[in-house]
Amino acid sequence: MSRYKNLILLHSNDMHGDFFAEHLDDQLVGGVSMLSGYVDHVRNTEKNVLYCIAGDMFRGSVIDSEYKGISTIEIMNAISPDVVTLGNHEIDYGIAHLLFLEKCARFPIINANLYVKTNHARLFKSHLIKEIDGMKILFIGIITENVLRAAKSEEFVGTIIDVNEAAQEVGKIANAYRSTDIDLTVLLTHIGFEQDKELAEKLDPAWGVDLIIGGHSHTFLEQAAVVNDIVIVQAGTGTDLIGRFDLILDTDNNCIDSFKWCCIPIDEMNCMKDDSIEQLILSYKMHTDKKYNRVLTRFYRQYTQFSRIGQSELGSLFTDILASKKSLDIMFLASGSIRSSKLGPLVQYGDLMSAFPYDGPIYLMKIKGSVLRQMIQYMLRDDVIYGRCSGYFQVSEKLCVEYDAFHHCFLKFEINGNPVQDEQIYRIGLLKYHYLSFEQFFGSYKQEIEELYPSSIIASSAKDILVEALSSFQKKDVSSEGRITLINKSQY
Repeated sequence: MSRYKNLILLHSNDMHGDFFAEHLDDQLVGGVSMLSGYVDHVRNTEKNVLYCIAGDMFRGSVIDSEYKGISTIEIMNAISPDVVTLGNHEIDYGIAHLLFLEKCARFPIINANLYVKTNHARLFKSHLIKEIDGMKILFIGIITENVLRAAKSEEFVGTIIDVNEAAQEVGKIANAYRSTDIDLTVLLTHIGFEQDKELAEKLDPAWGVDLIIGGHSHTFLEQAAVVNDIVIVQAGTGTDLIGRFDLILDTDNNCIDSFKWCCIPIDEMNCMKDDSIEQLILSYKMHTDKKYNRVLTRFYRQYTQFSRIGQSELGSLFTDILASKKSLDIMFLASGSIRSSKLGPLVQYGDLMSAFPYDGPIYLMKIKGSVLRQMIQYMLRDDVIYGRCSGYFQVSEKLCVEYDAFHHCFLKFEINGNPVQDEQIYRIGLLKYHYLSFEQFFGSYKQEIEELYPSSIIASSAKDILVEALSSFQKKDVSSEGRITLINKSQY
């Protein structure tokens, strides 16, 4: 028997309910039915094929939101991935609901670092050993620290969030199962591309990790990265691409002999539609269309957010509405809360729900100008403005900041045309998720602030405010100019 065996490893990440194909340059691109068609084609024409997903199947679609992920699980059941790891958005509907969804899934979901605080028992199986053609493939699932933010209301749930701890956990699992003659070890991570590289540096070569298939940062790569002899890949976001490894494994020495990796476009040139999945998705769409196709308003033009780093028209629209309805000095809204790149000019209810799928109360915090200065400066640190981590916020129109990104200092810092005073009290608004994670996002300690000025809930639903406001929207133009301007920002 040959010691060399072929393995094809297909992978997706951050699909975010991207169920339907779109027309691009006179060609259909993306969509779950063509993605499934490609996976099925490879499974039917090649030997030894595995398909895995590196987190964030949920969110981004009204079909997903309406059914709280049940629809997405049923659609993924039809595609039948071999193994899936959790992403941070799998936690959006709550831990208890996630455990229910796991029972609905007919595919394995793995995660090594979510656990019950009282007895340290893991909530999910940490790993999966997949046997195919005499080969044993070990998959281990690792999630981002952002899950802790989403789970802060889950009193009894904890998570390993530090990269060092994650590396140690990988070592424990790899050591425990090395005796089973593992031919390939794959980390399915949802921590972001830069953190994947950091994690790879910390892994002991003796643990035998060969590949990191990642997600969370929506990174598109022209070629695989290699750190500490570990190959690291990611396949962008949505369903426009699928990653593909063509591997030759040396089963005598339990290692990769050679590999090729690329991202395959999911389009009409490469894929046939899976009609059964298309019909399943359309059955869900027929129901949601009845609820979501009502017209809210019509803008003069389309508003956009093409980057999460920088003030956007959509961010300005939403923060201005929320601030004005609640008499706030500043409304802060994380760029990542906005899930569509464009909205309008005709706006249906479903369009708004796709662009702003998260709901919850708005918290009012009363803070001194000196604290506000620290918050803004922390938000504009290098790691955020150069895209190495999330944490950039859209702000409402009263705030005017000019910030020297090279020297890390304010050139202008005004609210409503007046310089911000260190001892003056300002009213700021935050969604619950960002309020609960105040220290991580803004670097200041919420408890110390609230000892002087207790916070309060001023609205139970941000979504309701936006729906009502847009239903009676006065067609003024929206501009993001002059809110936060960065000076001396490098182009690296």
